[in-house]
This record gives sequence, C-alpha cells and structure tokens, in this order.
Amino acid sequence: MRLVMKEPVERMDRPYARRWWALIVLCLSLLIIVMANTALTVAAPDMTKDLGLTSADLQWVIDGYTVPYAALMLLLGAIGDKYSRRGALVLGLVVFGGGAVAGSLVDSSTGVIAARAVMGVGAAMIMPATLSLLAATFPRAERAKAIVLWTATAGLAIAAGPLVAGALLRDHGWSSTFLINVPVAAVAFVGALVLVPPSKAAHQHRIDYVGGLLSVVWVGALVYMIIEGPHFGWGAKAIGAAVVAGVALVAFVLWELRHPRPVLDVRRFTDRRFSGSNLAVALFFLAVFGAFYYLTQHLQFVLGYDALATGVRMLPLAGAVFVGSALTGYLTPRIGMKITVTAGMVGGTAALALLTRVDATSSYGDFVLPLVILGLAIGLALSPCTDAIMGSFPESELGVGGAVNDTSLELGGSLGIAILGSVLAGSYSSQLADNTAGSKLPADALSTAQDSVGAGYAVAQGIGDQAHKIAEKAAGATSPEQAAQLKAQAEQLAGGARQMADAVGSAFSDAVAHTSVVGAVILGVGTVLVAVLLPRRGERVAEADAAVDPSGAAEPDAAVESDGAAEPDAAVEADASAEPDAEGASVAPEKESAAQSNA
Repeated sequence: MRLVMKEPVERMDRPYARRWWALIVLCLSLLIIVMANTALTVAAPDMTKDLGLTSADLQWVIDGYTVPYAALMLLLGAIGDKYSRRGALVLGLVVFGGGAVAGSLVDSSTGVIAARAVMGVGAAMIMPATLSLLAATFPRAERAKAIVLWTATAGLAIAAGPLVAGALLRDHGWSSTFLINVPVAAVAFVGALVLVPPSKAAHQHRIDYVGGLLSVVWVGALVYMIIEGPHFGWGAKAIGAAVVAGVALVAFVLWELRHPRPVLDVRRFTDRRFSGSNLAVALFFLAVFGAFYYLTQHLQFVLGYDALATGVRMLPLAGAVFVGSALTGYLTPRIGMKITVTAGMVGGTAALALLTRVDATSSYGDFVLPLVILGLAIGLALSPCTDAIMGSFPESELGVGGAVNDTSLELGGSLGIAILGSVLAGSYSSQLADNTAGSKLPADALSTAQDSVGAGYAVAQGIGDQAHKIAEKAAGATSPEQAAQLKAQAEQLAGGARQMADAVGSAFSDAVAHTSVVGAVILGVGTVLVAVLLPRRGERVAEADAAVDPSGAAEPDAAVESDGAAEPDAAVEADASAEPDAEGASVAPEKESAAQSNA
C-alpha cells in the first residue's frame, strides 16, 4: 500500500474502499474552519482585555475572517475543479494553519485581524473542497449519508468551539484558541495525502476568471456592507460598499449569462429546488448564527458562566444536530425533501419563538428546550438542502457546487449576526436607558454601559469598586462622624452598583426576547417562501427532465439526483443495474453517464 494516495477517484472502476476514512479527514477539515469562529466568541473578552481592543477592533477580529472566506469560495472552488480538489484542500490547510500560528504570536489588533484574514483565505480553499471531494468519492447511493455526517460535523463544531476554547482559557491565554487549530490541521493534512484520493474535472475548460473576480467583488463588498453598516453606521464606507456590491452583482449576472462556460450558470436559480435549497441554507444560518451570537453572551454575562461552562451548556445543541441528521436519513426517502426541510425550518422558528419568553428571572433550564429544538431543526433541514445543491451540478463543477452551498451558508451567518446583532444592540441600549432613568447615573457612564452587555457590567463593577475603596477609607477614618459619612456613601454606591447590574441584566434579557421575536418572524416568513419554492415529490421528475447544463446538453446527473441524492434507498432501487452493490459493484455506467453529461 502506497503511503500517499495517487490514483484519481475518476479512474476507479468501483467505489473507493477507504472512502469512509476519507470522510473523517474531510470532516476534520470542516470542524476547524467552523470552530475558528465559534471559539472566538468565548475568547473575545480575554482578547479585548489583553490587547485593549475597541468594539470596532473586536468586530473586525471576528469578521476579518468572514470577508475573504465568503468572497473567495466560488473562484477557488472553480480552480480546485480544474486543477486539483485535493490540492486545494491541502494548500488550504497549510494556509489556515499558518494563519493560526501567526494569530497566536501577534500582540496587536492589526496583527490578529491580519492573521484571521489569512485563516479566512485558507478556509475558502478548504470548505468547497470538502464537499466536492465528498461528492466525487462517494457513489450516489451513499452520498446522502456522507453529507448527513458532514452536516452533523458542522453542528458539532458550533458547540465544540466554545467548549474547547473554554477549557483552554482556564489555564492558558486567548492565543491558545488559535493554536488548537494547528494540530488538527496537521492531522488533516497528512490524512488528506494518505486517505483522500485526488480528484479534478474530467474536462479542463478555461476558467471564467472575469466571472470569478466579479464574484469576489460583489460577495466581498456585500459582506463588508453587512458588517460595516449595522455596527459602525451607514456612512460613506457602508454606502460605497453597497453600491459596489450592486453594480458588481449586475455585471456578474450579465457576464455569466453571456459566457459559454461561466464560473456559475446563474440560470440554475430558476430551478425551484436549487433556489429553495440555497434560500433555506441562508435563512437557517441567519437564525443559527444570530441566536448563537446572543445566547453565548447571555450565558456568560447575565447568568455568569465562565467560558468552559458556557461551552458545556451548548452541548444539547450539538447532540440534537446528530439526532436530527439521523432522522433526515430515515424521513427524507419516505416523505420527501420538501416536508423534511419545511419541518426543520418550522422547528427553528419554534425554537426562536421559545426564546421570546426570556426575562431577568430566566435560568439555564429555560434555554435547554430551545437549544434541543434548534439542533434537531439544523439536522433535519440542512442535509437535504446541501445534498440538493450538490446534486444540481455535474461532476465537472462539484467544487463550484460546494462553493455555492458554503457561500449561502456564510452570507446567511453574516446577515444573522449583522441584523440580529443590530436589533440586540438597539434594544439593549434603549432598555438600559429606561431601566436607569432617575438613577442619577452620569451620562458618560450610561453611554459606556449602553455599548454592550459586557461594558454595562464593567460600569457596575466600577461603581462597586468605588464603594469598596470608600468603605476602606471609612474603616480608617479618624473621627466617628467622618466614618459614618464615608460608610453611608459607600453603602449608597454599593446599592447603585447592584441596581446597575440588575438593570444591565434585565435590559439584556429583554433585548434577547425582542431579538428572538425578529428572528422568529424572519425565519417564519422564510419557511413559507421555501415551502412554496421547493417542488413536491410529484413535480421533481418534470423539473429534472427540463434541467439544462451551460453547454445546452441535458444533465442526467441532476435528473438522477433530483430527489435520489437525498433518498439513498430510492436511488438504489431506481438504478440497481448501475450500482447493485455499494461496496463491490462496478460504477462504470455512472461514471460514463457523468462524463457524457460533462462533455
């Protein structure tokens, strides 16, 4: 057995024997790029204190990763298709690991933001490569099961990030949350060479670099606008980014419609199954990332859990994702994708609706049920959507397919943090002003406290520290009258500190409830749109027959997978002659069909 796997998967006349081991490598690669964001949510307070970050600095530490990650995926996915999907994965792991090492060594906000941007470039190579390699390596009858595990890994990473970061922060500094990615990236790097077979498109057409660059511009400008406008105000930068995004998007669509081999055939969005699946992915991650953003803050600041305890309390979400993913594999072949995805989105809406009941008296127990329901919903909805998106692309464009899925995911997550984060900040600020009315709190202290829940508790702590210092002076006073006066002043300040802390906690809890209402409404409306867009089981055959690839040839890949990719049992029955045995049967007919469709 060779140490490095060299035989391309396209040349194999039967399913790759070690494909499930290869899937572990792909899931490890996915794990670290999702954890890179979720771990930062619990490391942010320590990083802010150590580096003296402003709120703007911290926002760009988080989003410096997001902009290149979202903007570059489509172009890099196309490059991976042409030259080497495994090469894109391996190079991405090197770039990502190098950025993580750099992030652990820098000691300034600029350095951390730059390191995070490098990690984002690496993630943009890794993410589409994991899905394209999965789709190329697994036969159709098993692809849906593999995607279920891929999706479950993403759900695990959402909860595992805070857990791992919390454990490290107990004994180490924030830089350890960067270094944890390095050994995992190293293992994935070796595993990719040993276990993942090389793969690339059978027909190497010239890459549409103009379309790719236009996609980088419009997606990057859109994400920048999403970040800049809600957090820093709709000034020249945000408005300029909006204009650039709009112009570049129009130019991208017009160019792709005229190009004979576009980087992305935008006509695919006229397919209800494809557009509905992308909309579902974007809306779901809007809700998930937005909710995660304020739930971790509530657990840490209002309920007082440390980073590790916060991570532990997010585990019901991860466990429920696995259960929901398992249910997807059982339900989708029996009731169809439309019902499964719609049920998942209804569950997500219900989870956010339950969070509208949060108030100042809420305990962790009030969050368990929403977390479980949200996790089940993620598992139910996302696997069939990812499967449908990947099934819409021929074998020659699997990297582009993965990039489209992941761009929808990342745009949704960015919108979730921007929209729900802005609603949260505005509601918290307004509630805190109401809660402290008549308290004689200095205007500058109130303004500081309104910046964030962490700043609010810091103001309360500052008032308490003043009370403690005055109490110490009272204990050392030379006269009873002076001691009594200082003691009374200290008690007054201590009472003010408690009132301020109560006001902050109450304001943030009310803001969580209000933001959850907005999130539930957005996801609820989106659920209706997705339910209308996704075709019924009886409609899928007609849509599949009408599918046309960019060159004008029929797409048998998309036709076969119009519901079969999400329904492995049905796929086996429908094409038993081509794949009578997933382990040992020849898949040559399938590969010949794919080659013909790509030609």
